[in-house]
Amino acid sequence: MPFEMQRPPPSTAPPRSIAVLGSTGTIGQATLRVVEHLGAPWRIVGLSAHRRTAMLLEQARRTGASTVVVTDRQAWRDVQRGWPADCRLWGGAEGLVELASAPEVDIVVAAVVGAAGMMSTLAAARAGKRLALANKESLVVAGSLVTAAATESGAEIIPVDSEHSAIFQAMRTGQRREIKRVILTASGGPFRSWTPQQIEHASVEDALDHPTWNMGRKITIDSATMMNKALEIVEARWLFDLAADQIDVVVHPQSIVHSMIEFIDGSVVAQLSPPDMSLPIQYALTFPERKEGVCPKLQWQEALTLEFEPVDLERFPAIELGWEVVRRGGSCGAVVNAANEVAVEAFLNRQLPLPRIVAGCRAVLEAHHFDPNPSLDDLLRLDAWARKETRKWIGT
Repeated sequence: MPFEMQRPPPSTAPPRSIAVLGSTGTIGQATLRVVEHLGAPWRIVGLSAHRRTAMLLEQARRTGASTVVVTDRQAWRDVQRGWPADCRLWGGAEGLVELASAPEVDIVVAAVVGAAGMMSTLAAARAGKRLALANKESLVVAGSLVTAAATESGAEIIPVDSEHSAIFQAMRTGQRREIKRVILTASGGPFRSWTPQQIEHASVEDALDHPTWNMGRKITIDSATMMNKALEIVEARWLFDLAADQIDVVVHPQSIVHSMIEFIDGSVVAQLSPPDMSLPIQYALTFPERKEGVCPKLQWQEALTLEFEPVDLERFPAIELGWEVVRRGGSCGAVVNAANEVAVEAFLNRQLPLPRIVAGCRAVLEAHHFDPNPSLDDLLRLDAWARKETRKWIGT
């Protein structure tokens, strides 16, 4: 059970009530701006954060959320004193699961970073919610379980990642059987033109200096190594039921074309917009309708150059790792994701050179005992094992 749990009264909420899991992060904050822009009948009924309780309280007051979850135990204890009586305060990962499946919630925006968001994502899928999915790690770790739960319950999974939202939108121009492949675009991050030898000496500050997107630290490092694209390859496999050879990646520095679909007749359909997460977030909330957006628009009166180039796999070996995880399936995603989370943290703590992040993920993947059909308990055990093994690898 969560640290504290009170069952809500029967729901009288309108049909677009939203819980934002990870509301103090980049995606969470953008979601609140989008909901404020949309107005009724969309409204926030639940929020969550790990430790950023001051921002969480401000968000709860601003949105009128009826339930708030703090997942860090000490932060939950500290914030109880003085918490407003008209807002339920739940705690722990169990509180996230309860909020994700609460009857008064229609839409769950899954924006918790990393594997920490997996159980609440799975709970929303089991409960038949509309799942606006920004937590790609849930599908990387447990794609078969999440998609099976959604199929059984009737839950909708609508991607919030800009690349997968682009694919989701482009798919509406054709039939599933007509798709030859999808092409994920990547900005190339801060090291697009660096040599592998230069990347060996990249600092934390270099890696966090993303040329296009404003993201959290972990996701920004994933972009620098292109591990984010490896994880997105796996995410695309589960979202769209694709094989590894149907998922390609190209570098697109402008981040205007968010992804493309190539159909069997040779036609390519792309989704374009300025690099702003408001658009895919809003589309996930309003689908199948479109509403006037808060996202900035392309200025067609101004010159615009769009560049595309192949990925240098020597510079960015993470891409090959993503394809391998899709080809092998089973337990591979859980192991690689856990290893990456630990390695990224080590890099941010200046304990590991940047290229060793991907090298560590591969080493741990090759060392694990492959399971072609893991259960949830198996995945949780492998996640813990991979984290421990990665720390040992870093130590050597």
